[in-house]
Amino acid sequence: MSDDLTEAFDARIDALPASVDRAAVRRMRFVARVLDHSVRIPGTSFRVGLDPLLGLLPVTGDLVSGALSLYVVLEAARLGVPYGTLIRMLANVAVDVVGGSVPVIGDLFDAAWKANTRNVDLALDALAGDGVA
Repeated sequence: MSDDLTEAFDARIDALPASVDRAAVRRMRFVARVLDHSVRIPGTSFRVGLDPLLGLLPVTGDLVSGALSLYVVLEAARLGVPYGTLIRMLANVAVDVVGGSVPVIGDLFDAAWKANTRNVDLALDALAGDGVA
């Protein structure tokens, strides 16, 4: 991620209530970055992570990536994110796994659908008091 995105994320963490475990939020962000944004495509500003790369492995790749994506959801649950938001987060993971399972097109879908980044954003909104109850 660029420095601007990192600064924006750090500002969101700083705005969270003091009771929120900031180390857990940073772990969630780390997993999202690795799965969604770890490699810049040369000649572009577009980034992909391990999620679409794992998706190149038939069947097992999408299942492994889906299992890794559940870490963000489980950490959010541990932090006390409301049930409704957790359901939305699980739906994002399900869309990622099902969409990524389609041969060829699924790999492109995986590169574009950043479920983990979406889920971290949902969790941060909920923890800041702006999320779904």
